[in-house]
Amino acid sequence: MNYQLYTPAHKLQPFVKCFWSLDDDARKEPVKQRVLPDGCMEMIFHYGDPYRQYFENDSSIIQPRSFVFGQITKYIEIAPTGISGIISARFLPDGIGPFIKIPVTQLENKAVSLKELFNDHGEILEEKVINANKNDDRVKLIETFLLSNLTEQHTIDTITKSCVDIIFQSQGQVGIGTLAGKMNINRRNMERRFTSVIGISPKQLAKVARLQATLKMLGQKKFTNLTEIAYENGYFDQAHFIKDFKEFSGMNPKSFFTDNLMLSGLFVNGE
Repeated sequence: MNYQLYTPAHKLQPFVKCFWSLDDDARKEPVKQRVLPDGCMEMIFHYGDPYRQYFENDSSIIQPRSFVFGQITKYIEIAPTGISGIISARFLPDGIGPFIKIPVTQLENKAVSLKELFNDHGEILEEKVINANKNDDRVKLIETFLLSNLTEQHTIDTITKSCVDIIFQSQGQVGIGTLAGKMNINRRNMERRFTSVIGISPKQLAKVARLQATLKMLGQKKFTNLTEIAYENGYFDQAHFIKDFKEFSGMNPKSFFTDNLMLSGLFVNGE
């Protein structure tokens, strides 16, 4: 398996965190991979075989060849259907709004095809990306498309962006009242703007940021027991930590990492 990161063009860096690709030409028995929230939305292209996405009622769908996945508020389960070939733009939490014409809240926990979002332009981009010969070319095609959809009139919501920065710098260990005070803004106004730009509330994003910090600590084995992890990451106690972890992952921390969930590791360790 080959996982690569790519730095976005300078003009896209206020919006796109990174591009990434995943290649695996080995056909294996499909194994479900559990991916947890990281606060970012993705524009994903399958130039290899598409993935299957599973739901809690045991139903499943084949994901579109190209799509935007909105904010996820709980884990999703996916599995390859053959040879993996993926290229993706990972947006900053507040980054996708300037490129789409529908409210970001309508993307929550959904894979929405590029054709649905961008009409024929999305379909043309999909064809070009899938038929490109190498991933450097695929990144350039996506960058060109995004830049063409970024209007000069767009202004960044600097207050919301600053809130996001504080949340992740504190690893989710900041109170929402404290955050509003730092921004000198009414709490309800902040929450309303936040949901409009990011698709989830500041409290939800703070829980995601704390989860990601915890996952990184777990993955790097920088702990002696779960109680240490709980206190290090701002949970009241071990029981609080396990409860929050199960809310996002559907399983306890030990089971999650015992299952060697490869794709989740990529999202934790990726930029």
